[in-house]
Amino acid sequence: MTTHALEDRYGRVATDLRVSLTDRCNLRCSYCMPAEGLDWLPGEEILTDDEVVRLIDVGIRRLGVREVRFTGGEPLVRRGLVDIVRRSKEIDPTPELSLTTNALGLSRNADALRAAGLDRVNVSLDTIRQDTFHTITRRDRLSDVVEGLAAARRAGLVPVKINAVLLRGVNDDQASELLRWAIGEGYDLRFIEQMPLDAQHGWSRAEMVTAEEIFTHLEREFLLTPVDEPRGSAPAELFHVDGGPATVGVIASVTRPFCGDCDRVRLTADGQVRNCLFAREESDLRTALRAGASDDEIAERWVVAMRGKRAGHGIDDPTFLQPDRPMSAIGG
Repeated sequence: MTTHALEDRYGRVATDLRVSLTDRCNLRCSYCMPAEGLDWLPGEEILTDDEVVRLIDVGIRRLGVREVRFTGGEPLVRRGLVDIVRRSKEIDPTPELSLTTNALGLSRNADALRAAGLDRVNVSLDTIRQDTFHTITRRDRLSDVVEGLAAARRAGLVPVKINAVLLRGVNDDQASELLRWAIGEGYDLRFIEQMPLDAQHGWSRAEMVTAEEIFTHLEREFLLTPVDEPRGSAPAELFHVDGGPATVGVIASVTRPFCGDCDRVRLTADGQVRNCLFAREESDLRTALRAGASDDEIAERWVVAMRGKRAGHGIDDPTFLQPDRPMSAIGG
């Protein structure tokens, strides 16, 4: 068995693998997809459970991947999720496994996922007001999300992290309210700048709520002091809230990019490697996989794919073009 590192031309090494298990979702968040949904990937193009686990195995045993995060779409709609988690946890060396989810089905699956080896969850939640939740997601399912969060906490999928996006004129007046609730429940809240990854290509820099605006909203009610620890490759800038121990994070992907410390690589549900969330090129592993390629051959293709990674996402460049695929088809 040969081993390599997923190193790009700038010396960054990817050890964090994001695996999209489906492009389907049971919400219709306005900043992600239209109300009518999207044309889903045909079933035969989606990697099978065996193919997903094999590529994760190649990533861990041959390419130095240490963390695997399962994403979507919504990964909880993937029927084989629990088994994929269990089989991934059995790979040596043992990876850290996490899940990014909208938590709609988490109350039914939290215990099984924990028993299978899942370590923690990140839940997308932008508001705790029922009317605002319906406005953003076009679904009346806030109570299911709240129940899912509580189930994750009880199951030991901790720390339970919440990812929130503020939308101008929709929920940007609710930042402090959401933070106060999250602290009271024992969840770690992270605000994320809205990124140009919506299916409608309607993102606007002028309409985006920036990190500076997020700080302004929060500092009206809280004292924020920077956490004095190295950030490393973590995307969030962390701050103690009112002296701690609670913290809040801000992920300023657009206005304060952290591309120079990126350690992530993405695998789409149809078996394409994306070396950046905003890449416009992909590298096909599925075809080689189904044509009988060996693990070493697949690993080499993956290594080559990483060499094409650009220095940064280029959102501030006038020539920036939004990726053809929306976030639901890429996987966070």
